[in-house]
Amino acid sequence: MKKQHLILLRGSVSLIILIFILSSCSTNEWPQFRGAKSDMIVPGQNLPTDWSDSLNIRWTQAMDGESWSSPIVYDDKVFYSSAVLVKKAPEKPKSEDPAQQEADKNSLPEDVYRWQLTCLDANSGKKLWNVVSREGSPRIKKHAGSTYACETPVTDGKHVWVYYGMHGVYCYDLNGSLVWQQDPGAYPTLNDWGTGSSPVLYNNTLYVLVDNEENSFLIAYDAQTGNEKWKIDRDETTTYSTPVIWENSLRTELVTLGTKARSYNPETGELLWELEFNKGRAVASPVFDKEKIYVGLSGGPRDVGPLHAVKAGASGKLTPAYKSSNEFVAWSDTLAGLCNPSPVLYNGLLYLIADRNGEVTCIDPETGEHVYKEKAGKVAACWASPWICNNQLYFYDEKGVTNIIKPGREFEVLGSNSIDDKFWASIAVTKDSYIFKGVKNIYCIGK
Repeated sequence: MKKQHLILLRGSVSLIILIFILSSCSTNEWPQFRGAKSDMIVPGQNLPTDWSDSLNIRWTQAMDGESWSSPIVYDDKVFYSSAVLVKKAPEKPKSEDPAQQEADKNSLPEDVYRWQLTCLDANSGKKLWNVVSREGSPRIKKHAGSTYACETPVTDGKHVWVYYGMHGVYCYDLNGSLVWQQDPGAYPTLNDWGTGSSPVLYNNTLYVLVDNEENSFLIAYDAQTGNEKWKIDRDETTTYSTPVIWENSLRTELVTLGTKARSYNPETGELLWELEFNKGRAVASPVFDKEKIYVGLSGGPRDVGPLHAVKAGASGKLTPAYKSSNEFVAWSDTLAGLCNPSPVLYNGLLYLIADRNGEVTCIDPETGEHVYKEKAGKVAACWASPWICNNQLYFYDEKGVTNIIKPGREFEVLGSNSIDDKFWASIAVTKDSYIFKGVKNIYCIGK
């Protein structure tokens, strides 16, 4: 009997140790845009549900520079990219010569910026290091409301890769030492609005999407050396959507959006399938499960963003379901209402957040049926991706108001929180806190 008790005791102790190890090492990474699985599903269990400027704020750190890129987290480190205006160029006197006016209109900015990557201690907010990737004048123009650092970095816990639009790709170790750098080139963008697609890491390969008005392509770098593995030309103009790695029930695919949704073999760049859209802008990223990927374009003031459900195993040129019967397109919805925030898929339902009026659309991903379309209340413009935590749906607007929605087929607003700042970046998460990146500060929100 004593021997049996001893065996049971040893087994219990081993189980407790195993649970501790798993719980302590599985939740403290948010290594890329929209999280480890690109799904905005937060794994942490001990995150707060209420916060404000004076409630559950563990620390704040003043933003160094400007950027719309999202922060990322690995272990006890927070990383973010930014562009710092070092010197403002003097304003040129307005010329009376029409030819000179046209030349001035098309000339590049002469301001001087510093493109940089910053690392913070996740526990205290203390700045651990800051590295300058580039300093000089911009190689492209940008929208007045945008920045020169819109792309979110990515890490594997040993290195951090950062892409600054048309200003180079850089790889650093976790101490901030440069490992390699590459220059994919600089090309004009639609209406000179700038760039936004973040790099993607998979199987020791870094993928960078460079869609523009002159020379669009998708390039794959060896993540350790920076050597080019392959490069595929794209018949596309400017896009802002970040590609995703779709590990479905049959294979792994690299899926991009543009005038067409395209799927590539991530090892070779071979085109697997494509689906042409009829309207919209490539801003939001796809979401997926093991059997389907949900692809669409973001709508604007005069159109409604479409959405299509593509099945695993698709090949060739696909047609939307409303045009013809297609074995690989489960359904198509031209009035889905996809906007700038990427959708979130959770517990068998798909949620879309409008970017202007606080409208939440719930869709059955099996059929494409609209379950509901309701307004959360008075909401400012929304740019960041919504997220799920502890069976609650969260999204915040640019004024820092977070709305909390109960997931499910019945619409219910559970509450709201507010922080006084401007937010376009999506969240990152540590094992027990949120990282919000505003215009004024970075915030660590935890109990």
